[in-house]
Amino acid sequence: MKLDARLLERTRLPRLALGLSISLGLLGGIVTVGQAWLLSRVISRVFLAGDGLPQVGQFLLGFLLLSFARAGLAWGAEVAAHRTADRVKQDLRSRLVTRLLALGPIYARGERSGELANTLVEGIEALDAYFRQYLPQLALAALVPLTVLLFVLPLDWISALVLLVTAPLLPLFMMLIGSAADALTRQQWASLSRMSAHFLDVLQGLSTLKHLGRSREQIQAIARVSDRFRQTTMGVLRIAFLSALVLEMVATISTAIVAVQVGLRLLYGHLSFEQAFFALLLAPEFYLPLRLLGTRFHAGIEGVAAAERIFDILDTPPPQGAMRGEPRDPGLGPAGLLQQRNLPAVRFHDVHAAYGAGEAPALQGVSFQLAPGEKVAVVGPSGAGKTTVAYLLLRFMEPSGGAILAGETPLSRVAAEEWRQALSWVPQNPYLFHGTVAENIRLGRPGATMDEVAWAARQAHAHSFVEALPAGYGTLIGERGARLSGGEAQRLALARAFLKDSPLLILDEATANLDPETEGLVQDALVRLLERRTALIIAHRLNTVYRADRILVLDQGRIVEEGRHEELLQREGLYRRLAGAYAPGGMP
Repeated sequence: MKLDARLLERTRLPRLALGLSISLGLLGGIVTVGQAWLLSRVISRVFLAGDGLPQVGQFLLGFLLLSFARAGLAWGAEVAAHRTADRVKQDLRSRLVTRLLALGPIYARGERSGELANTLVEGIEALDAYFRQYLPQLALAALVPLTVLLFVLPLDWISALVLLVTAPLLPLFMMLIGSAADALTRQQWASLSRMSAHFLDVLQGLSTLKHLGRSREQIQAIARVSDRFRQTTMGVLRIAFLSALVLEMVATISTAIVAVQVGLRLLYGHLSFEQAFFALLLAPEFYLPLRLLGTRFHAGIEGVAAAERIFDILDTPPPQGAMRGEPRDPGLGPAGLLQQRNLPAVRFHDVHAAYGAGEAPALQGVSFQLAPGEKVAVVGPSGAGKTTVAYLLLRFMEPSGGAILAGETPLSRVAAEEWRQALSWVPQNPYLFHGTVAENIRLGRPGATMDEVAWAARQAHAHSFVEALPAGYGTLIGERGARLSGGEAQRLALARAFLKDSPLLILDEATANLDPETEGLVQDALVRLLERRTALIIAHRLNTVYRADRILVLDQGRIVEEGRHEELLQREGLYRRLAGAYAPGGMP
């Protein structure tokens, strides 16, 4: 039986609704026994005793009332089961989203987006049948046959013994077949996840595939992935049909055994007709919950297979301080920082960092200070650790050694969500969501008025092109800002930062890949954005950093040089070599 203890323990199972569903199902079984007794009595009195409608009318009325009661109980049990499944899915989906947000982009970049989306949507939905059908039926498969047995036993102990002996045959065959179904269902789920991930990869890279002339090959690749999923699905269905056939055969043969022994004893006068008919009517009802459990056994396997991936994510520990409710210094919360506008000095003290166990360290003993109002640039060759510094400051990851402090307080004592309220980030490739221009800018401050949104856009030199869009600030810009150019997307990201108005700013090469005219507009907006703010500037192009108050030169995870632009150029160090390699004679 696929009863996953972890799934029951880790979900906030609404036990009242589940208990109600099982109780109503059990009452339905008791009502069925009452119907069988009334029907056997009516048949016996009409055909053997010669009674008419006046004598059996009350029994027929009782049978009719019990029929309505049985239908009402079945409806109530289904509603309660739906309530159970809906609440469990809502709770799990909320917890899964919360955990993914807490794990952050470092975790997500190591996973396939399509597979995560499939887990969040299809994985949660796979639990619907588990909690709505399989789990209640598992309890009823034990309770209803036991109830029927208790009613049959006083009237016909031989039939009760036959039922008791044959009942374990159905779970036995179910478990034998289930071992094969379990492995196939896991393969089916893995195949579905791979197919979802592959489809998303193809859609997101469609322009690249078309450009390289590889789109037709993807048709074949998708066909292969789909065919693997088809084969595993057909394998699961074959097992499901086989199990249904075997269970029906076992239940039918068991019912026939009951019927044969009842008929023989009735023939020889060892059993009254009413008792025999009562036992025959209840025999199919005795096996029905077990048969239904067999038909819903696949739902149990599928739910457990989906739950394994869900709990893999839920059991992944988030970075320290990423979740709410952790110890923190209230003076460093968003209220303290944003009201005072006095951001304390941020210090990296002997910071070490790595992206995963067994991976080479990205930072090794980095120490520097970011004073209030200071503009510090970080440069270095590819892989030197520049992005890691930004990720640590953004709390996307936590140091594996050393400490990052705001004033004298370690950032680990500040909830990551609150810390991020005190900073703005303008990445090299800003992400724009499928929504309106106003909605994308308003991500910086959700409660901002339309006038404030327009002001932020003007500061970022975005207002003019936004006004030229078909619906202005109400224009849908498509997923990833598909209807905008790179420069327009970058200016909307700057507008977000203007609107958020945080004291700490992180810039990750905000002028990369822009034409000269657009780069001039962005540079002008950046000058205004940097005023009266502390800034960390991650630079991949050295012509964007020479105005910085201080430049840190990273190499292989260590700070190898530090100083102003003019000072570093005079040294025979890495910065001078980078400057010469980037634009000989072109640096100020």
